[in-house]
Order: sequence, then structure tokens, then C-alpha cells
Amino acid sequence: MVTQCNYSLLVLDLMLPDIDGCILCEQLRTERNPIPVLMLTARDAVTDRVKGLESGADDYLVKPFEFIELLARVRALTRRDKVHRMQNIHIGDLRIDTLARSVVRSGKTIQLSPREYSLLETLARAEGRVLTREILQDVVWSGEDVYANTVDVCIGHLRRKIDAQYHTKLLKTVHGVGYRMQSDEE
Repeated sequence: MVTQCNYSLLVLDLMLPDIDGCILCEQLRTERNPIPVLMLTARDAVTDRVKGLESGADDYLVKPFEFIELLARVRALTRRDKVHRMQNIHIGDLRIDTLARSVVRSGKTIQLSPREYSLLETLARAEGRVLTREILQDVVWSGEDVYANTVDVCIGHLRRKIDAQYHTKLLKTVHGVGYRMQSDEE
């Protein structure tokens, strides 16, 4: 299930019926699955904790534990993951590094103008939600005087760069309303 759905956090026991939790965690990391992992187990030896963390777990909590500590660790891991996701946006095979302001689709770097990049990042941060032309104009053009079709023209440029040569289209038009970014698989 963790490879097919997007979860905020995986609480993983080491002693699973079919596979060792460390092996499962290593497999997730080998597959580049970035889900935060909290190992929750009765194994309390230092070597077990080290093995769990080295297998790719983000945190390790030994049973018995206080429930408030579990909640605090869950909140800390999801908070850290949220900050990481804000810096790196992934929609389908599109990767946006907001710190470097770089865009890659299917391993190919895509060159965008500063305005195109701002429009793409704005849409990507609101993944799945429809943004009206007015909202996009306010955010990307910051109150500048622009033509009525400025957003539409810039969307057209983005489509040619990020969607035209790919089967899966990420940039969707919601007729009469605006635009949204979403992978067909989502």
C-alpha cells in the first residue's frame, strides 16, 4: 500500500509477519520512496536502533512508550517532511526544485523564463486545486498592468515546454474557471 498511495508517515514495526521491518525500509529507500518512517518496536538494544536508522528510518521509538511522545515524534516527522516537500515539488514525472528554481520532466531539464517558472510553481504548490486567472495574475504579475489574455498566453508557453511532448498532461484547463496542475494518475 505504501508504494501505491501517498501517506504522510509510515509507522513501521520491525517484527512483521512476512518481512523484517528493516528490510522493508531498505527496499523503500532503494526505490527512492521519501515517506518519513518511524520504527516502533520492542527491540531496544543499541545495535537494533542503529540498524533501524541505518536501514533508512527517520526515527526509532522503543515499546513501551508514552502516547504523547509518539504523537510528538509523528508531528516532528510530518513537519520536517512538509518543509522538504515545500522545497521539492513532485507531480507525476515533473520535479521542481524551488531553491534552485529548476524544473525537470522525465529526466530532462526544462528551461523556463522567470515568469513561466513563477506561474508553474504557483500552480504546482496548489496541486489538484483550480486557480482562477485572477488569482494567477495577482500572484505571478503582482498587480502589474497586464492584458486580459496574459495568463492564457503564458499557460500556452508552459504547455509547449512541460506537456507537449509527453503523453501525460499535467496542466489542466477548467473551462470558465481557470487552471490546475495534476497528474492523470492522481
